[in-house]
Amino acid sequence: MPRLLPKLLLFISGVTVLTGAVQVVAAPLVLNIVGARTDKTSAHFFAIVGMFMVLFGGLLWQSLKRPLGPEPIFWCGLQKFGAAVAIGLGVRNGIFSSLALSVALFDFVSGILIFTYWRNFKNKA
Repeated sequence: MPRLLPKLLLFISGVTVLTGAVQVVAAPLVLNIVGARTDKTSAHFFAIVGMFMVLFGGLLWQSLKRPLGPEPIFWCGLQKFGAAVAIGLGVRNGIFSSLALSVALFDFVSGILIFTYWRNFKNKA
C-alpha cells in the first residue's frame, strides 16, 4: 500500500481538478445531476466551489510530484473532510439528493488517505 498510496492520491487530485473544472464551466448541469435547485446565485457559488476544488486538487498534485513539505498535504486533507461534511449537510437539509452522498463518501475516504500520507510524510521529515 505505501507505494500505491501516492499514485492513488495523484488519481484523486486529478479527479478533484477535473470535477472542479466541470463545476466552474457547467455549474447548473452539475447542480441538476445532484438534485439541487438551480438559479443564478446557486450556480455562481457552486462554480466558486469548483474553483477551490481545482486549486486544492492542483496543490495536492504538485505536493505529490515535488514535495513542498507536509503542510500543503495537511490542508488538502482538511479540504476533503470539509467538503464531505458540507455535502452531507446539504443532503440533510434537502439541498442535494442522496446521490450527492457518493461524492461526500469519495471526499471522506480521500481525506483519510491524504491524512495517512501526510502522517507518514510528516514522520519522515
